[in-house]
Amino acid sequence: MDKSAQHPSGDWQRNLVLTARNTPVWLYQLSQKYGQEIRTLDQIPEEEIALLAERGFNSLWLVGLWQRSPASRKIKHLYGHSDAIASAYSIYAYRPADNLGGKKALAELRRKANAHGIYLACDMVPNHTGLDAPWVYSHPDRYIHVPKSPMPNFSFNSPDLSDDPAGAIYLEEGYYNQTGAAEVFKYVPRGGSETFVYHGNDGTSMPWNDTAQLNYLNPDTRQAVLQEILQVAQEFHIIRLDAAMTLVREHFKRLWFPSPAGEKYIPTRGDNVMSDEEFDCLMPREFWSEVIQAIRREAPQTVLIAEAFWLMEKFFINEIGMHRVYNSAFMHQLRDEENAKFRSYLKEILQTNPAMLDRFVNFLTTPDEEPAILQFGREQKYLGACRLLACMPGLPLFGHGQWEGLSEHYGMDITRPTQLENVDQELVALHDRHIQPLLRQRSRFSSAESFYLYDFSDKNGINESVIVFSTSDGENTSLVVFNNAPRSAKGWVLHSVPQLLIQKEGVIESQPIWDVLQGKDKEDAQLTLTDFTQSDRLAFSSVEVKEKGLPLELHPYESHVFNIAWD
Repeated sequence: MDKSAQHPSGDWQRNLVLTARNTPVWLYQLSQKYGQEIRTLDQIPEEEIALLAERGFNSLWLVGLWQRSPASRKIKHLYGHSDAIASAYSIYAYRPADNLGGKKALAELRRKANAHGIYLACDMVPNHTGLDAPWVYSHPDRYIHVPKSPMPNFSFNSPDLSDDPAGAIYLEEGYYNQTGAAEVFKYVPRGGSETFVYHGNDGTSMPWNDTAQLNYLNPDTRQAVLQEILQVAQEFHIIRLDAAMTLVREHFKRLWFPSPAGEKYIPTRGDNVMSDEEFDCLMPREFWSEVIQAIRREAPQTVLIAEAFWLMEKFFINEIGMHRVYNSAFMHQLRDEENAKFRSYLKEILQTNPAMLDRFVNFLTTPDEEPAILQFGREQKYLGACRLLACMPGLPLFGHGQWEGLSEHYGMDITRPTQLENVDQELVALHDRHIQPLLRQRSRFSSAESFYLYDFSDKNGINESVIVFSTSDGENTSLVVFNNAPRSAKGWVLHSVPQLLIQKEGVIESQPIWDVLQGKDKEDAQLTLTDFTQSDRLAFSSVEVKEKGLPLELHPYESHVFNIAWD
């Protein structure tokens, strides 16, 4: 069943432009910028919020907003990292952190943001909690745990990490002496028997040793997490769901409850082997489907963003009906100049379900990725990729420090940058001149309804390195061109790629660029392309465009966003 249309579709949701901030680091940077101590959310100057709005951002993602795990901080200090704080993704409770000013400070920041048309966004981490979260003591069955250590050589003669008299928590010694990475920690409830709780993990790296893995086979766990999501949705219009793909039934089973005769699994999962039939009885439905239904019923103005990898984007959109989903292919394929793959991916979507493009979160970096400047540089290639980010349908996400050209990848357990960097004023000026005007008119580009992708042809055939598309908001038509290659390109654009036409349900057609750019009934007119943020103007006769296509000549990494006019 195609559920991609079941999403919030108001104008503010369709036209979101999101920027991320590592909250503690941002407060430190703002203190330096404004020459005053800024430690809590309410102290963020309204001038800074106004600047975000001026640049075209209408949503602000506060990374690391919630109360963090005290045990996570203790682990880092026991490692010898005395300046570290708890990880932003080892969450103790979904309440604004005390050191950030709590609920009162958040309310004041929200007031400032609302005054400038900015919505606040937050994270939720449904896969796990901090290893000392209240549920560990009050509801231990909400976690994956076993009564005895899954490996006989695990040793837990280490400091008690718990501040709660209800029980003691011990990390396996190998983490402290760097000799191991145990999948479990030991929990000893007061007056009870010890149990071994699994750390959160996605199977791609070592366990996250300051977390406890939630058990979604337990209906009480599913209901409790669902209620937390609904509670947060009463406060935030935009919620990013961390590592959402780990809770899809297929992957949750693979990671935690492998089949007896299935693929090779992690040895410590041996006690959790389970048949498909038993698993289906315990987790009969996709958790995210239940969440979407509950949000639609109780918090319909909420936009949920799924951080999803492992080629799960289409599943989340078409099967789950998720509102927005990470599109990591956008970053990887543009960065690596895999232009044929980039265009092929778009063409496949355009032939099956063009509306999927509206659901993608496109980005050149995220808080978990290397900064954009290290991946794309600061020259023409970055500008071209950034223009695509600003003009593609979907939700554009800008990373912390991307506008300013900062190169540090901020850790989730720091309060200030570890590098001494200055703002790259030239890159700020580039954004202000070329990107800001696009973001401020985001409604011209945000919908896939009038999105057309074109083939760029030269004497050798189709040049896959040149990405050309047009989009329209009904009144204004724009043409976006990017030569994502270190070679010049000379050729023409005659037809769009075959795509499913939203206006003609079920019909897949290729359209002449003459028709898409509304050249009909303009036989004697002149087509004018005016660069959106420059003075460049190109003029073509209507006869030339109709018969031969639109000729273009591009330098390496040259890009443009053109306004279309017929004179």
